[in-house]
Formats: sequence, C-alpha cells, structure tokens
Amino acid sequence: MTQITYTLADIEAVAEKVLPLLTHRVVIFKGGMGFGKTTLIKALVKALGSTDNVSSPTFSLVNPYEGTDSRIYHFDFYRLKTPEEAFDIGFEEYLFSGDWCFIEWAERVEKYLPEQYSVIELIQIDKNHRKLTINN
Repeated sequence: MTQITYTLADIEAVAEKVLPLLTHRVVIFKGGMGFGKTTLIKALVKALGSTDNVSSPTFSLVNPYEGTDSRIYHFDFYRLKTPEEAFDIGFEEYLFSGDWCFIEWAERVEKYLPEQYSVIELIQIDKNHRKLTINN
C-alpha cells in the first residue's frame, strides 16, 4: 500500500508519480463526491500522453481517450440503476482490452470486475489537500 498527500496544485506531478505504482491497467477510484476523482483521472490521462479534452462521463458512462501507447477509458457509473446497464456499453470488452480503464463508482458493477485491479482511494483532508492510497 502506498500513500501520497498532495495539493490540487501538485496534481500533475502526483499523476506522474502514481502511474508507475499501478500494477494493473484496470484502476478503481474510490472517494466521496467532490473528492477529486475526476481531477486525478484528468491528470493521469494527460500523463499517459493524451491531448484530448478530458471530462466526466457521468451521462455517457464512458469516455475514450488516445494515449501515447494505448487507449484510455474513463467510466463513471454513478448514475447506473442496475449493474447490467454497463453491458449496454460493452463494459466487459473494455475491461479485457489491455487498455487503461479508470472506473469511478465501481461498486455499482463490482460483480463484473476482473479478479485483479488496482484501487486508488481518495481522502479529502481539507479544501486544498488530498491523500490517496494505492492498493494493487
């Protein structure tokens, strides 16, 4: 388990530090609403070489991005009514594509997750400070 405390101003440097610590390309992001999950994912997508405009896929469920070496998929399952809705977008194919899959609100599709994945948990310390924990 790795822990990193940071400010939002340091988010890009944190993303560069986090990527080599991840042992799986499926990454689950845990943390409350407004804790900075999407902000961290934006920085990770940029660190992976994407110049795409990153936004939350709250309504589309998934946004694809082009990285330097692979595609990156950003999922947000906050609005899912049932886990089976994830199959409407081909969720299982994304998971086993070998590409990066960054998943917010993964607990809503937990029974469909692969056996191995990395978890980044965000804890809000105050308005400007966060702590993240990485479990592989």
